[in-house]
Amino acid sequence: MVLRVLDPGLFTTIQDAGRAGHAHLGVPRSGALDRASYQLANRLVGNASGAAVLETTMRGPRLMWDGVVPVWFAVTGAPAPVSVNGRPAAFDAPVRLLPGQVVEIGTVTAGLRSYVAFSGGLEAVEVLGSRSTDVLSGLGPSALAVGDELPVGPAAAIPDIEFVGPTGVLSDPVLDLVPGPRDDWFTSGALDLLTRTAWTVSPTSNRVGLRLQGPPLQRLHPGELASEGTATGSVQVPGNGLPVLFLNDHPVTGGYPVIGVVTRAALDRAAQAAPGTTLRFRLRTPGR
Repeated sequence: MVLRVLDPGLFTTIQDAGRAGHAHLGVPRSGALDRASYQLANRLVGNASGAAVLETTMRGPRLMWDGVVPVWFAVTGAPAPVSVNGRPAAFDAPVRLLPGQVVEIGTVTAGLRSYVAFSGGLEAVEVLGSRSTDVLSGLGPSALAVGDELPVGPAAAIPDIEFVGPTGVLSDPVLDLVPGPRDDWFTSGALDLLTRTAWTVSPTSNRVGLRLQGPPLQRLHPGELASEGTATGSVQVPGNGLPVLFLNDHPVTGGYPVIGVVTRAALDRAAQAAPGTTLRFRLRTPGR
């Protein structure tokens, strides 16, 4: 039983919980950027927490269900209009899709990324234990294209969920940040400037990272570091002084100093920051 791609949307990939534990091979974790929305989509259709889903960007796909029995789906994350055979369908709730019916996810009204889960999960080929598309290394399935067929696994029972709270797509997110490990490479006022500035997300941002526009951060040291490991959420500052916030497909090493690291919870908000979004950083001490 498969989903047939009639229109792939603007940029739609298959994502799961990611391929952790391969940084020593130069492979980033990848996986769904907005983890809370990803987990909610799977929970709504009765999937295991690590099942593969579709991650859409700005505008979602149009898909036909080519199965012999109905399948359930749910759309979460950035709110967008959902329709089945042209009729409006629910968001943040399980929806039944009959054989031959077409589901379409439109353009988001806030945020950036929506998540589409199908009961049984998408059964793309696993690479290093994950079905996720990695745009940096090229591992995993390609982004959706017209004519693709997406196999769907056996479905479990749909849970009885009466109410779903919004996952928190914000227009002007505030991201908690822990200083270091290389904040000593910057002037005493750099961290203050980082947290006082309303940064604008650049159009050149993607799943690798958010490029931020604003005043350059001043360094104490003019040179570069020897290449060292970088964590997801690192705020790396290249020579032009403009921060780059690393997301899931980031390089696992780098030679630019990292002034701070965004907390795991805040990364879900960063995942929904579309180009032109204003975001701020809020300083947190380690352990808080």
